[in-house]
Amino acid sequence: MIVLCVNAGSSNLKVATYDGGRRTGHAQVHGGLDEALRKLGKIEPAAIGHRLVHGGPEHHQPSLIDGKLIQSLRSLVRFAPLHLPPALDAIEAAQERFPKLPQVACFDTHFHWQLPEQAKRLPITEALHREGVHRYGFHGLSYEYIVSAQELGRRAVIAHLGNGASLAALQDGRSIDTTMAFTPSSGIVMGTRAGDLDPGILLYLLCKGATAGEIERLVERESGLRGISGSTSDMQELLQQRASDPRAALAVQIFALSCRKAIGAFAAVLDGLDTLVFTGGIGENAAEVRAEICAGLGHLGLSFDAAANAAGKRCISAAGSTCTALVVPTDEDLIIARHASALLEKRQGEVT
Repeated sequence: MIVLCVNAGSSNLKVATYDGGRRTGHAQVHGGLDEALRKLGKIEPAAIGHRLVHGGPEHHQPSLIDGKLIQSLRSLVRFAPLHLPPALDAIEAAQERFPKLPQVACFDTHFHWQLPEQAKRLPITEALHREGVHRYGFHGLSYEYIVSAQELGRRAVIAHLGNGASLAALQDGRSIDTTMAFTPSSGIVMGTRAGDLDPGILLYLLCKGATAGEIERLVERESGLRGISGSTSDMQELLQQRASDPRAALAVQIFALSCRKAIGAFAAVLDGLDTLVFTGGIGENAAEVRAEICAGLGHLGLSFDAAANAAGKRCISAAGSTCTALVVPTDEDLIIARHASALLEKRQGEVT
């Protein structure tokens, strides 16, 4: 079964094809689905799988897409205003291009759905909690892939570090806490997102007359690495500039410290740490950032192998380290393809 996987982000769109679990093509564009498909070349998929960042309080299981689901998701855009609109646009574009093909929604929140109540509940009123204002967690497709691809031990922290970044604490492969909460804007410092921010700052801005759009732009697009550096959200550029630009150096330092603090907090949640995994664009490719994060983790039993890290090895912890540190490339699209295939096979079995 050939599955076309569509991953519509807030600023770009990625597509990939899988045949029996093997990637056969991929493309990334800043435009729409038609442009991505032109780059991909001629394909004849049997199904289409979509990554959906948020399904609100109602949707998390991989689901066949129909008019009812699309209508429900449109009513939930307020839960992820930056991510859901482009994903819904991609679904409609795919329906126009492949009207007879089944489409499957795969939600990033599914992996974290069974969070313990003490992690899921936010310190707000019961009324808001019942409205669905609680910790959801994101990057679930990435975390699910890492769990399927690597033996993690009983206590693990996975750091999915990219332009959007989060960490998750796993006990026996299950998510028991994660840095992102109600929206993907929360948690650690990211490329253009502030992460956790004193809510008093937003009240301060409101009192100054800021509009909701101005606050959204600040929190989502003008903060994080870009806000600190004043120039870019690209980690490779910041690493190149930091020797001559103090603001670039500070951005890298704050990002690494933000990650290190989260790892320490999750080690406390887990009562120790057996495995630390780096993944995502920064986690997989920025050896200097991994080194800065790991520099303060000796108290958790991590003995860091600087040479292995610089050489791009999979294991970057030294012999004798009681905590294993790994670099594992993620594959969210493969998980989408697996979910789409499994759901359609189940459907066909029920029909026959």
